[in-house]
Amino acid sequence: MKTVYFDNNATTCVAPEVTEVMIPFFKEYWGNPSSMHYFGGQVRKHIEEARGKVASLIGADPSEIVFTSCGSESDNMAINGAVEASGAGTRIITSRVEHPAVQGPCRHLRDQGFHLTEIGVDSAGILDMAELRESLLEGPVFASLMWANNETGVIFPIEEISQMIKSAGGVIHTDAVQAAGKLPIDVSKVPVDMLSISGHKLHAPKGIGALYIRKGTKLNTFMLGGHQENGRRAGTENVPYIVGLGKACEMAAAGLKDENRIATLRDKLENGLLKACPDTMVNGDRKNRLPNTSNISFQYIEGEAILYHLSDLGICASSGSACTSGSLEPSHVIRAMGIPFTAAHGSIRFSLSRYNTEEDVDYVIENMPPIVDRLRKLSPFV
Repeated sequence: MKTVYFDNNATTCVAPEVTEVMIPFFKEYWGNPSSMHYFGGQVRKHIEEARGKVASLIGADPSEIVFTSCGSESDNMAINGAVEASGAGTRIITSRVEHPAVQGPCRHLRDQGFHLTEIGVDSAGILDMAELRESLLEGPVFASLMWANNETGVIFPIEEISQMIKSAGGVIHTDAVQAAGKLPIDVSKVPVDMLSISGHKLHAPKGIGALYIRKGTKLNTFMLGGHQENGRRAGTENVPYIVGLGKACEMAAAGLKDENRIATLRDKLENGLLKACPDTMVNGDRKNRLPNTSNISFQYIEGEAILYHLSDLGICASSGSACTSGSLEPSHVIRAMGIPFTAAHGSIRFSLSRYNTEEDVDYVIENMPPIVDRLRKLSPFV
């Protein structure tokens, strides 16, 4: 069966070039990089080369990169480590549309007694900057606000946000898991203190991530037990995956120019579906968003039913974050945007990658209208 994969915000395929550079570290260079002997020690330089490639993608110094197991660990390390280092009176600011990997630790800290403010968004998913500004009047804070939303692709003005936070004496972390490799990022110009990356969102394997920590940022150690990562994250390094992440970041940096082609495919898909399927709407700002992401609501029907029918045709999409799938409720992002009930339940996210083609887009546009028509005939809301 033909497979059309439009769920790249959930995970991407591992690029063949990434797999190729990883293989020697399973077969030949499998030593422990912390070992004193040459066999282990020779691996160390490859870790540092990868660290440099990750740093280069975001304009950081290699010493500011810590390897983690995933984006969720990076988020937790940043949030818990910074709040713990700041002390008991720290006020936490985040948004109502953050990924669960940020919402979870922030709400856990709230339950431990910390004050938490969740900034709202408008119907286009744009952060309420006035509410954010007002929340800073009470003094220094720790803030965790995403660079780009995983469900709608809407981009937050993170440079302006971070300048506001820093001017108020605060510390800011950004979850850039969806932005890294899709948008130009330069932390030498954007004053975030910490930034999270996940390998499997940019064609590296699952199980590897990174956290950028700006020099001078106070952060309590999240994982204890060894000297690795300059004492900031204990545990024997996952060398093959670190090398793979380095290669993926190198390829992502070189491929940023291809994002215009991906955006053109996304727009063709989006416009084709809006034209072919009545009572359909795009969720989120259509201008200020990731080039690969389209979130569309097909009114009066359930998104899960659409996904089942698409899957039968080999088309892979999603109804929201992969970390919250399985719930029949509309996603917290769609609810925060105030999308009407008849549309919220029928929201589908299509997320493309460099490997998608125009033929993939045509296949979805051809097959979606009959699915929508069939389901609406069964809907009690039509």
